[in-house]
Amino acid sequence: MGKRWHAAVIGGSGYGGAEMIRRLLRHPEVELVRVASVDYVGEPLSAAHPNLEGATDLCFENLPPAEAARGCDVVLLAMPHKVTAQHVPALVDSGAKIVDMSGDFRLQDPAAYETYYGAVHPCPQLLKSFVYGLPELSRAEIQKARYVAAPGCFATTIALALLPLARGGLLRGPVHVTAMTGSSGSGVVPQAGTHHPSRSQNLKAYKPLTHQHTPEIVQTLAKAGAPDVALRFVPVSAPLSRGILATAYVEVPADTDAARIAELFARSYASEPFVRQPKGRPVEVVAVAGSNYAEVGFTVGPSFAGQKTVVCFAALDNLIKGGAGQAIQNMNLILGLDERTSLEDPGAWP
Repeated sequence: MGKRWHAAVIGGSGYGGAEMIRRLLRHPEVELVRVASVDYVGEPLSAAHPNLEGATDLCFENLPPAEAARGCDVVLLAMPHKVTAQHVPALVDSGAKIVDMSGDFRLQDPAAYETYYGAVHPCPQLLKSFVYGLPELSRAEIQKARYVAAPGCFATTIALALLPLARGGLLRGPVHVTAMTGSSGSGVVPQAGTHHPSRSQNLKAYKPLTHQHTPEIVQTLAKAGAPDVALRFVPVSAPLSRGILATAYVEVPADTDAARIAELFARSYASEPFVRQPKGRPVEVVAVAGSNYAEVGFTVGPSFAGQKTVVCFAALDNLIKGGAGQAIQNMNLILGLDERTSLEDPGAWP
């Protein structure tokens, strides 16, 4: 008996595509029928992704979007920013549902897109057709959606760290965040910033206060109940291939105690299948790398000048919960499936 749903991946030769393909090949209800790419055309998927050697007979095909979507219930997009938006109108016309991993449909404001992505959006009329795919915030909307914009890796991490405070009315004014990320977030094409000799023993900040995920995070926190946040975000390039650790500093009234913060975190995540609060150890990347799980936690400081500092932490795998795994989670939701399907495996240890 065949599987219930058919899926295609467009842009399947990169790291995000690799993770989506891997998850789809082991999915019990969704069959991957086509992988489109402008690279490795005619070659087996293992030419780009050696871990898939012998796992499938599929080859990379160079196909127009509508042809790639033919006969599919859902199309998963792993193309670069600014490229994706040029192809989405044809995919909308195909009738397939869409899950997009690029940043092209995350922002509701086309002016913000132009500011942070450096281009005029080619189809702003479609922006409001996409639901922002953070299940921990918008699960019910995602389940009803035809088109989902999967969140960015930094955006997911930082939002998960701060959602409890946003929901509790404790997030306003400047919020300072530093987040360290692995090199795979820069994509499969080698660059000076991801070259191993210059990265493996190095830490450096980049795009301080200007990273393109900034308006996405502000938009998400506003929806969660914090419309007056001024995000001060500094990303840091870290000497690891996978993972993000975000540290966020929030000032709250001095009479806010740790029990209230704990209750807000528990209320936000007690029933979330992929967000956990570690007990007896810090939030750490190695515990979630290779998995769709995220970890969150917090520390409350002493009172000073009428305020306390709450430090919120979150860690996840940028390619999975911060990328392709979350896209599969969104796909499961829009198809009416258990969102955990093909995603519950833990990462490797050590």
